[in-house]
This record gives sequence, structure tokens and C-alpha cells, in this order.
Amino acid sequence: MELICIGLSHRTAPLSVRERLALPEPRQVEVLQRLAQAPTEALLVSTCNRVELYLTSPDLAQAATRAREELSHLGGPETLDHLYEHHGAGALEHLFRVASSLDSMVVGEAQILGQVKESFELGQGAGAVRGGLTRVCAAAFSCAKRVRTETAIGRAATSMASAAVALATKVFDELSDKTALVVGAGEMGELAARNLKQAKVGRLIVTNRTLARAEALAAEVGGTARPFEELNALLKEADVVVCSTASPVALFTKENVGAVGKARRFRPLFMVDLAVPRDIDPDVSALDWVTAYDVDDIQKFVAENEAARAEEAQKAGVLVIQEVSRFMRDRAVRDGVPVLARLRQRAEQIAKAEVEKTLAAMGEGLTEKQRKSIEAMGRAIVNKLLHEPTARLRAVGSEKEESHRLAGAAAELFGLAEEPAAGAEPESAAATAASGGKR
Repeated sequence: MELICIGLSHRTAPLSVRERLALPEPRQVEVLQRLAQAPTEALLVSTCNRVELYLTSPDLAQAATRAREELSHLGGPETLDHLYEHHGAGALEHLFRVASSLDSMVVGEAQILGQVKESFELGQGAGAVRGGLTRVCAAAFSCAKRVRTETAIGRAATSMASAAVALATKVFDELSDKTALVVGAGEMGELAARNLKQAKVGRLIVTNRTLARAEALAAEVGGTARPFEELNALLKEADVVVCSTASPVALFTKENVGAVGKARRFRPLFMVDLAVPRDIDPDVSALDWVTAYDVDDIQKFVAENEAARAEEAQKAGVLVIQEVSRFMRDRAVRDGVPVLARLRQRAEQIAKAEVEKTLAAMGEGLTEKQRKSIEAMGRAIVNKLLHEPTARLRAVGSEKEESHRLAGAAAELFGLAEEPAAGAEPESAAATAASGGKR
């Protein structure tokens, strides 16, 4: 069965439309169960940036109509103005790109793959995702993994906070033996603290004018809260300082930073200022053991990373095309497998019977080596006989009609029965692959 995708995203619909389609899980299950009446299957990918339905059905036109009606019912008639549709290979490519974070608002962000996997598990639990969509999702997850492994799309920071931590990691190679001081517990401070935690910084200190906010953030990231009055003293302990306060004057000057140099034995200090107005006076950079960045420096770094991501996204796009082609080729081969399996079964039965007849005619005088040679010859004839049709089916794998034509011709020429072949791939195998072997 072919695949269709109907949905909307941050590229086509404003937030006011997307938020009307943001459904809690119980309602998502209701939608899936209404749409996925066997043999139709349905997958609903619902995030803050997209709501998409993926459907397989023998009657795609009817399934698509029902999907559009469902989305219109949930989000209002204007929803229809923002919908896009992808069919067949186009739908596959779209899902592969979504899972690989190539269609995300921030290209390369890692959260989307987990969200698609959660959607898959929800669909499975609702009975809406079965054999067909399970194989599609398994291939999409495999594609996303390949994109992450073979490109650097997820390695470049694109936010100010993540860029600050990325720069610190660049300076020190690793942060596991370093102490980081986050000054300010507002939104930017929170992001910086979370990124430092992800970067596995050795020790994390949070300070803020309101101690309670510092304590709350420190508890979240496994750090320590310290009173703001200890700010200058904390400089003696820190290797990395990230500032983002609303102070109207600089907190750190050449004088007060320089004053702790001897106490810290002039150990390198990396300071990042994410505040406007600045928390770190530009003169601090004159201290030779201090490296200081302000928002303009960080913005340049982010811009360089965005350019790098665009380049990596192009590489990733090529990988997605390769994975879509591979999936379609494998699917076409799988469609032909029952015929090939029956043909092999028939050939092996004939070969075995002829070998046994030959061995019986030659009597007991044969050595064990001679008997094995005759048996091997029988197997070799079968393998050589089937090599060409197998290779031919693989070669036309992405051409579904040609694959079916060849498989049908083989079945007719060799008088093969229509019963399922032994050894055909069970659906549960693909389901296990999609769920990462958890089933």
C-alpha cells in the first residue's frame, strides 16, 4: 500500500492554527482509532511546530478525504488553507526529513526524532500503526540515525546559550574537570545552566540577586546556589563564567577581576557575557589570563554555525534520498520474495530428490567426500539457477510495476502455487526493528 502525508507545520500555518490542533494524548488516540480502520493504518505526528497524519490504505483517496475532514473538524475550516499533502515517495521523503530534523525550525535539533518515536509508540498502542507503517517508521529512524552519524548537522550550536557552552568546550577541550559559574537565573541563565549540564561540566554554581531563583535553578541542574554578594569571591573558583543579568552597569571590571588573579594563580578564565547592557566591561579582555566574549562575538559564532548547518543539511538531504530509494527498492524486492521463495523451495526439492536418486544408483562404494561433493553440486545448481532472477528483481526494485511483472511471470512459468512461502518476513520483525528491539 502507498503512503500519504497530510498536515501543516511552522512553514505553512501560524501558531494560532497549530495550537488548535495541539491535542492531548487521549484525543490523539481517538483520532487515530477513527482513521485507522483496517486495513487503513494511521500515524499522527503532533508537536508544537507540526501536526501531520501519515496514512496507508488500499483506498488512499477516501483515507485522505477522511483525514482532511478530521483536521478541519479539530482546527476549524481555515485549517484546510494551510494543509500540504505528499504522496508515495514524496511522503516517504518528507517523513525521513522530519525525523532527521531537516524540516525543523532549527535544523539539526535533536528533539524531533524522539517526538516522532513517541508518535509511533502511541500509534502502535492505539492499534493504528501496524505492519506497513511500522516498516516505514523503522526506515525513517534508521535514516535519522545515519544523518546524525554521517553529518555534523547536530554538532553546531545555534542558540546564544548553547554557543556560549560550545565555545567554553572549545577552549578547554572538555568541561568535566571545570567549575562553571552562571550569573543570573533568568531565561538565558536557565538555558546556559542546562547546556552546561548537558556538556557534563564538573561543578556548576548559580548565583542571582534573588537567591530563591538561584536555588530553584541549581536544584534543576544539579548545581549549587550561592548568594549574589559572594560574586567576586566566586571568581576564584570558576573556570567558566556565563553572565546574563539585567544589571545597568558592568558587574565585572578589569579591577575586580584582576584582583582575584593571584588567588587563582592566574589560571585561565573564560567569560561569556550574554547580557545587554554588558555585565563584563570590555577592559577585562586586557587581562592576559582571561578570555571574554560578548553578545556580538557569540552572534558571529552562531552565524558561522548556521552556515555550517546549511552545508551539512545539503549532505543530509542526499542521504535522505538514498534512504528513500533503498526503502522503495527493498519493498519491491519484498513484494517479489514470496515468488522467489517458492521458486527456491521448488528447486531445492527437485535437487534433493535428484541427488538422492543419483546417490542410490551409485551404491555404497562412494566415499563420504564423494557423497558430499554430489550434494554440494545440487545446491550449487540451485544457487546459480536462482542468481539471475534474484539479481534482476533487485535491479528493478524501485520500479514496482516491473517488479510485479517479473514476479508474476516467474510464478506462471514455473507453475508456482499461491500459498505463502515459508520464511517470508513476519510483520513483527519490522516492528521489533522500529522499536529498537524492545518488543
